[in-house]
Amino acid sequence: MGVRASGAFGELLKGYRLAAGLTQEALAERAGLGVRSVQAVEGGGSRPRRDTLRRLADALALGASERALLLAAGTPAPRRSPAGDVPAPPSPARHNLPLAPSALIGREAERAVVLALLGEARLVTLTGSGGVGKTRLALAAAEALVEQYPDGVWLVELAALAEDRLVAQTVLETLGTPEEPSRPMLATLTDYLQDRLLLLLLDNCEHLVGACAALVEAVLRRCPGVRVLTTSREGLDVAGEQRYRVPSLPVPNLAHLPPPERLAESAAVALFLARARERRPDFALTAQNARTVAHVCARLDGIPLAIELAAARVDSLGVEGLAARLDGCFRLLTGGPRTALPRQRTLRAALDWSYDLLTESEQLLLDRLSVFAGGWTLAAAEATCAGDGIEQWEILDLLGGLVGKSLVQAEEAGGAVRYGLLETVRQYGRERLAASGAAGAVRDRHLAWYLALAEQAAPHLWAAADLGAWLDHLEAEHDNLRAALRWARERGGAAAGRGARKLLANARLPGRGARLAGGRAGRRYRATGRGARLGAHRGGQHRVLAGRLRTRGGPGRGEPGAGSGDQ
Repeated sequence: MGVRASGAFGELLKGYRLAAGLTQEALAERAGLGVRSVQAVEGGGSRPRRDTLRRLADALALGASERALLLAAGTPAPRRSPAGDVPAPPSPARHNLPLAPSALIGREAERAVVLALLGEARLVTLTGSGGVGKTRLALAAAEALVEQYPDGVWLVELAALAEDRLVAQTVLETLGTPEEPSRPMLATLTDYLQDRLLLLLLDNCEHLVGACAALVEAVLRRCPGVRVLTTSREGLDVAGEQRYRVPSLPVPNLAHLPPPERLAESAAVALFLARARERRPDFALTAQNARTVAHVCARLDGIPLAIELAAARVDSLGVEGLAARLDGCFRLLTGGPRTALPRQRTLRAALDWSYDLLTESEQLLLDRLSVFAGGWTLAAAEATCAGDGIEQWEILDLLGGLVGKSLVQAEEAGGAVRYGLLETVRQYGRERLAASGAAGAVRDRHLAWYLALAEQAAPHLWAAADLGAWLDHLEAEHDNLRAALRWARERGGAAAGRGARKLLANARLPGRGARLAGGRAGRRYRATGRGARLGAHRGGQHRVLAGRLRTRGGPGRGEPGAGSGDQ
């Protein structure tokens, strides 16, 4: 290949790779290795094992002399004792964790939680939506534990594997343990680990969750000194598993923004700032751009992958141009690092990966849930999403599956569970629903449900006894009521017009009917005197509740058509 020999193995490997016209990703795929493993050995962060050397040489199709040179460069020279006469045995590697390409931002508390969980449980699984940073957090926690495990901390990358049978084989290869042809690989693995004290980090288990669960269960049962940390978009469902859902980064409160010099205390903004400066070293938060940066981070739900992809556009679009294009975020948020896995290079690819792992019924339900704005209840989902391939009785289990796979969020308050989607997931599902041609039928059912809710609420809004409870209920559904009203207008026709008028007439929140209508419709509505009449409900308690409703949410919860809260 004409590559000059170098004393450093990483430089030699890189030279052979470039001479072969391969990217790190292509070499990793040919060799059956993880991209991070190739990056680590090229960068000098770890020394390859003999089996890894052989795979790399085979993948590069090296000639005999070049192969020998590569193998020799990757084999550690024997060390000598201080006397200089007796070779000292090489010290074994304690881990294969890659060097972090950049500082981990805003995850100090989460890392502490993971370390505490690993101190209590032998199996900890980090779950969360795509792009939330499960792998980075797991690596940071594992790095902190290297000195605590005499037999090492070992990263096993599973993202590139396509078959269950390769899971145990890949773990064996990572640990440098040869297979035994006459024995099952799992038996060989548990025999090797039985008396060892080490931490296994299994990264990206979601597409091989059954095989990973079987392997982990066998290891935990037979190997008391082994602990396992996994990342997956759903749990393994193994006895003793402790799950931790990795949250999005905290975003600024748009209603109460701190001054620009303190805005970077928000982890999401700090990440945006760091990545923007990689493209534009002079980028800084100013009085002019601070609110826009905060808005971008909030619209992207604090998802690290989305924020990093957005910040990479600052040099070409500027912050204002970036914010103006967020409604098309899947076209905008592309161009991740060339060495990253394909699903980590664009926001759409990250969501495609999760979506493709769903069952057909789960995909249908996720698409249909995108019609909701501001969350929903189980009853609303059953009324809106059942039909055309999904039975009503299936909704509960399907919804639970989407929660378990980190695509739907569930929060309990006052004994009731309310579900929701991150805005990025909602946009993704909305595009899918529109492409399927079923959006109109689902939004019709959504309109019917919230029209019925408004009709049910109407008499209670004149009764002091349960007024507070109904105002709280309608407050929680305000975004859905706006979305239903907008659809009634867009749909047109006499029936839709009657539905819109009934929705406004029955959702009798003080001053809220006009706000619900917005724009010219709101002015016409107020001109009829109905708005004033709705503001004349009895009692000071009612006025207090009305004020709370009118001021709830602050910026970002504008009138219909002004923001992302509407359909």
